[in-house]
Amino acid sequence: EVQLVESGGGLVQAGGSLRLSCAASGETFDAYNIGWLRQAPGKEREGVSCIASGDGRTWYADSVKGRFTISRDNAKKTVYLQMNSLKPDDTAVYYCAAAPATSRWPPQVAEYAYWGQGTQVTVSS
Repeated sequence: EVQLVESGGGLVQAGGSLRLSCAASGETFDAYNIGWLRQAPGKEREGVSCIASGDGRTWYADSVKGRFTISRDNAKKTVYLQMNSLKPDDTAVYYCAAAPATSRWPPQVAEYAYWGQGTQVTVSS
């Protein structure tokens, strides 16, 4: 089992940057692909980015490619999401989630087994 806690959300102007952190606990952190997903009001939850457990390969949604960067530090059991050139459309609650390494790539939303509580990101125009 993995417990996840997000931090780093907040209010930022368009064009600004934020770095989200996802701190994990549990002995099997290395066995999970870790993803960032977001949900805006009135919209479905969507995948933003994911980083694999083994080879560290990454995936990004088209809407964030070139602006967001995901990384993980297995020793610290922490995954980061660096968000640059933020846009008002990026406003959402951002969740960190863990999917088994055997899940599809990138994992579908339903394949994420463990979730954090979410952190609010608000981008003003």
